[in-house]
Amino acid sequence: MIYHISSHGAWQAAQERGWYSAPSLASEGFIHCSRREQLLTVAKDFYRGAADLLLLCIDEDRLRAELRWEAPAHPRAQDAEATRGEALFPHVYGRVNLDAVLKAVEFTESEDGFRLPPDLP
Repeated sequence: MIYHISSHGAWQAAQERGWYSAPSLASEGFIHCSRREQLLTVAKDFYRGAADLLLLCIDEDRLRAELRWEAPAHPRAQDAEATRGEALFPHVYGRVNLDAVLKAVEFTESEDGFRLPPDLP
């Protein structure tokens, strides 16, 4: 299972369109995703103060687009704890087919920061 942080609006648009994409696919050539253990650090580094977030739970075996495990890539990577070190991140090189998204889970930030939802697969 890999995860992608999205907005409700982007997920709703994907359901209407029949596939999911993110702005990074056009600008960087892939959609940023994370492993479960990377989610909280990524959220802290790049999504603080953002409202209306969802975690898309993606079954990598159902993806039609190419999935690559690569070094972190982000425009503000030098400032991010999540992108330091040797960890590889899942990058999806194409649109995400909706049948690969097993669940969309609310992802909110509290005063104590982000926490993984209890119903996260």
